[in-house]
Amino acid sequence: MGVMTTTTTEAPTLSPADRCDRCGARAIVRAVLPGGGDLLFCGHHGRQHAAQLRQVAVEIHDSEGALADA
Repeated sequence: MGVMTTTTTEAPTLSPADRCDRCGARAIVRAVLPGGGDLLFCGHHGRQHAAQLRQVAVEIHDSEGALADA
């Protein structure tokens, strides 16, 4: 069984200044890791890594629903 992910308001809201860790595009997905760090992704890279993020993240914030079908 994978790690359950939840959405909360504790992590800062993504702003237009937040950039994807892979390509530098505007980030719309924040994956909060167990150690407290986070990863930011654009929609493309968020969808590309969705399965892995759901296995390791304690929270996933998807501001535009990019991962709904991923």
